[in-house]
Amino acid sequence: MPLYRLLARIGFAIYARKLRRAGRSDELAERLARGPERQESGPLIWVHAASNGEVTSARAMIQELLSAAPDLTVLVTVNSQTARDLVESWGVRRIRSAFAPFDTRPALRAFLDRWQPLALIVIEAELWPERIAMCARHAVPVFVIGARMSEGSYRAWRWLPFVMRRMLRSVRMLCAQDPASQARFRALGLPDSRLGPLVNLKATHAALPPDAEHGLPWRREDTFLAASTHEGEEEVVLDAFDRARLHRPELRLVLAPRHPRRRDDIEAMLRKRGLDFATRSRGTPIQPRTSVYLADTMGEMALWYSAAGIVFVGGSLVDRGGHTPFEPAAHDCAILHGPHVSNSAPAYAALRAGNAAIEVTDAHSLARALVTLGNPAAQAELGRKGREALAALADPSGLAAFRQELAQATGLPLAP
Repeated sequence: MPLYRLLARIGFAIYARKLRRAGRSDELAERLARGPERQESGPLIWVHAASNGEVTSARAMIQELLSAAPDLTVLVTVNSQTARDLVESWGVRRIRSAFAPFDTRPALRAFLDRWQPLALIVIEAELWPERIAMCARHAVPVFVIGARMSEGSYRAWRWLPFVMRRMLRSVRMLCAQDPASQARFRALGLPDSRLGPLVNLKATHAALPPDAEHGLPWRREDTFLAASTHEGEEEVVLDAFDRARLHRPELRLVLAPRHPRRRDDIEAMLRKRGLDFATRSRGTPIQPRTSVYLADTMGEMALWYSAAGIVFVGGSLVDRGGHTPFEPAAHDCAILHGPHVSNSAPAYAALRAGNAAIEVTDAHSLARALVTLGNPAAQAELGRKGREALAALADPSGLAAFRQELAQATGLPLAP
């Protein structure tokens, strides 16, 4: 891997310079494995979850591991501040968070020496050649859970067959998210002996009960949640909301952007439209005239799912691959989504086959769906269909096999 190492050193050096210029010295220290010292003396497992979606999907699995091994600590590494904030928002004492180390030998060597993990669990799609190789040198078994390999990523990795084969042969167990990803990993060189059963972590999400203390004062059937929206989607959502309220004046909107840092821009958008709104992070109270609640905080999506009868899943009107429908389905929400759903293609295929969601393409079709679902019975029926359509994808046997293998690799009592 000489060429990769050269390119990695150059790329990470450029990124380190950007962090210094941005005043993000704490993040840079962690990226170089110079952050806070480990304080725990018991066993530790390293979980890498790149961003918010991976963090959310891994939460139930992490909680199960902690419950099975009372002295275990889990270190969750991430690639973004919002993902780290999400981990911290859980408030779990035995879960630590940190930025992932650069994929260079000095940073990884220092990281492994400091944390001394018994295993690395990679969530979904983050495969870094040096990270996998260094874990192998340190006898740290690597598990990849819910692994996803898109057609585009598959074509890209085919240009680096030696690097990919070397990584895959260093993995102890890889559990793909879907049959297509599984086939692509095998074609790229994953030995059958390292191939585990299918695991879709998002399908294991359990609905959390509503939080009465912080609940919205609106009826659930009148509340529409635009969840994890990206730039370019809020305008469409707000256009549809304005149109739908001509027929449903009681309709209220919870707008939860994927990246809370976009708060100021979205507030400006709402003011320009003359909409009365309250912002979660500012502690603004909801008044009788409030029609939009800007939910710009981390770790509270379960609350908004429980409060809304209709959910638009963001990242699907713009080409971001769409976010998971499993969470709204677990809360019996009527699901709306755009055409871009490649990140969870099997789930959306199941919804389509069961007529269990409504696909929208623009403000007009979204407004029409909101009006149609003004009937509480139709709303509840679509929510029920969504839950049932995705229930078939939630097979717990794959996770049980993973935990059995993890227990053998670490010597911890993690088997179910």
